[in-house]
Amino acid sequence: MQESPFYEIVLQRGIEQGIEQGIEQGIERGIERGARETGIKNILAVLRTRFPESDTHPVAVHLETIRDITRLDQLLNTALLASTFNDFLQALDLRSDLE
Repeated sequence: MQESPFYEIVLQRGIEQGIEQGIEQGIERGIERGARETGIKNILAVLRTRFPESDTHPVAVHLETIRDITRLDQLLNTALLASTFNDFLQALDLRSDLE
């Protein structure tokens, strides 16, 4: 069966639009992943600087499960302001898991 030229044009435009949307989604996911990785890295750097005797490995494992960048931003502020490492763990809901 032979397709009409109009059908071919519509099909081609649909393919091009799908490719464009895929590229945009890939870029957005890459930016989001980079922001998450940077947020986690910054939180751990602050904790290691402020509380050098503390084991941050369990925190790192837990932070990797967080997808919400806003939550990571909040945790960075908490890491900066927490009086003790345990205060940070409490904000992270990890304190009972590590005691």
